[in-house]
Amino acid sequence: MADQTRVTEQPTSISGFVDLLSLEQIELNLFRGWCHAGAPLRAFGGQVAAQALVAAGRTVDPGRAVHSLHGYFMRPGDPRHPLVYEVERLRDGRSYATRRVTAIQGGEAMFTLSASFKVPEDGPDRQRAVPPLPDPDQLDDPYVAWAGGGAESYWSTTGRYTLEMRIVPRGASGLPKPQDGVEEQFVWLKSASALPGDDPLLHVCALAYLSDLTLASTAAMHLQPPRAERRGPARINLASLDHAMWFHRPFRADEWLLFAQRSPTSADGRGLAQGEFYTRDGLLVASVVQEALVRERR
Repeated sequence: MADQTRVTEQPTSISGFVDLLSLEQIELNLFRGWCHAGAPLRAFGGQVAAQALVAAGRTVDPGRAVHSLHGYFMRPGDPRHPLVYEVERLRDGRSYATRRVTAIQGGEAMFTLSASFKVPEDGPDRQRAVPPLPDPDQLDDPYVAWAGGGAESYWSTTGRYTLEMRIVPRGASGLPKPQDGVEEQFVWLKSASALPGDDPLLHVCALAYLSDLTLASTAAMHLQPPRAERRGPARINLASLDHAMWFHRPFRADEWLLFAQRSPTSADGRGLAQGEFYTRDGLLVASVVQEALVRERR
């Protein structure tokens, strides 16, 4: 592993979403990147997962598209120091390729990712339909409500210039009533800046980042409202434990995507959340499952 005491300086600004996924290659199968804070002194897990996927994709033939990832968060990352991503080339088959990535900081593994890539192929097509919901142009910008500081300072300052979000209010017209014991949340997301159209991997990695923004909060809605509805400090400790995604169809992460989320259960200090990403035209492009640590603060 490379000596982490000799590193480039942390970027002083972020000009767009591409910068969030930027990595420096420091050796064969070895990359280095910086992550911003999602909470005070804790690297944002969605960015860690997205950068790990970037590292994996850098070692795969461009003709193979990522179709799934599975990751485990083992330690919180420190946004004041870089992360090193070490890629293992597990298999390169005729149709599929598999990679394992370990994110390392301070000599310790903090996140592991397994990702599978495949050659595209034609076949039968079907999907679940999405309920009719308000268009993102009809919804308020939540960054206005988040203006301030503290734990949400990144999201209310730099974050608003790198990604856009619109949250569908609970009880909005067209929303079916959730089953008893199930919490639901619907959010429109996209990159605030245009992304290169000739790099499908970049759009997939961007979606991996976006997928971690609101999923854990869905699992905790029985304890506190989502960020856009909340007034005052958080009443719970919330952290991603693991994260899995499946990518079904091509898409662009710089165009609005509806993130339909639900949490069927929460127990034992953990909450499970599931979600699907749909295009504005109702095309199902990705599915996500995450388990989060959910603890009330005492």
